[in-house]
Amino acid sequence: MIIEIDSYYHQVLLTGKKCSKQQLEQKYLQAKKLTYDIKDLPNVFCKLHNFEPLPFDVDVEVEFVIDTDTDRIYSPSY
Repeated sequence: MIIEIDSYYHQVLLTGKKCSKQQLEQKYLQAKKLTYDIKDLPNVFCKLHNFEPLPFDVDVEVEFVIDTDTDRIYSPSY
């Protein structure tokens, strides 16, 4: 699965094992608790949950977007 982490500081694509929105929310909250600086969230998320970063491409369709500014997780419509 491919997810996007969208924040004020960056837009990052990550790929990893498929999970539900609820599971993704738990993973996000766990990574957020262990992150001192929100800029490090993608790295912490990857290390905790075995995700890999991908080169950012606006044309890539993602399953979920994690908006760190609002703590919202949603499926974008294409």
